[in-house]
Amino acid sequence: MMPADWKIKEVEELKGIISSYPVVGIVGIRGIPASQMHEMRKTLRENAVIRVSKNRLIKHALEGSEMSGLSDYMEGETAVLATKMNPFRVFRQLEKAKMKVPAKGGEIAPDDIVIEKGKTPFKPGPIVSEFQKVGIPAAIREGGVVIEKTVTLVKKGEVIPPDVAKMLTRMDIYPLEVGLNVRAIYEEGLMFTPETLGIDVDEIESDFRRAVHDAFALSMEVGYPAKEVTPQLLQKAYRNSFALAMECGMYTRDTIEEFIGNAHRQVSILAKELKTEAE
Repeated sequence: MMPADWKIKEVEELKGIISSYPVVGIVGIRGIPASQMHEMRKTLRENAVIRVSKNRLIKHALEGSEMSGLSDYMEGETAVLATKMNPFRVFRQLEKAKMKVPAKGGEIAPDDIVIEKGKTPFKPGPIVSEFQKVGIPAAIREGGVVIEKTVTLVKKGEVIPPDVAKMLTRMDIYPLEVGLNVRAIYEEGLMFTPETLGIDVDEIESDFRRAVHDAFALSMEVGYPAKEVTPQLLQKAYRNSFALAMECGMYTRDTIEEFIGNAHRQVSILAKELKTEAE
């Protein structure tokens, strides 16, 4: 049975996108509202293309290409990300675009949900027992509701109960993040996963600059003739040899003018002193 025409067309269009960009990735799109997806596409429009399609069609489009390994990272609702941006920079941009959203109950906590000890904006009333019901140690103090001690309400990886989710929303605590989740990005024969892409690029660049500076300073100190420091080493050697020649009274093509200049200055000073004494 021949596949539907629209599927053939979709695979061809996917192949066209994949072959037109040097950097191609697979991103998870589950739970992203249509409005946020629209905003993400708008933000990335000048730098990247996001194409939502069925996983099977994306796998067909990747078959036989050098980036076919991206198929191993497809799970759930996914999309193709194609860009000319550096993988690390596009990953950072996607992470910054993520939004905090309230839980509804039933979701998996991405991190520990911690309720800190201290005052709350709530006034005394039924809220105290509601806090206690979901495991938050609340009490009335000085005319207000306070959390008596810091507690971990839901641990990372646990399901968020509906009643807890409701209370978190009332407290303006949004434990979930919604955005494009990078599964893997391919560039020039290399496959990058979030664990690798999550490094701080600015910090790495700063470390490299500091290392280059320190290596340059060390080479200058020990006189190691690396290509990058050879011009400065020659200048330093010239200055040192010139100073030594001047101190030893050695006449060379470079020092003779300095000696003559010094002699001239000394004669001028002496002449002024003799003139003053004569007067």
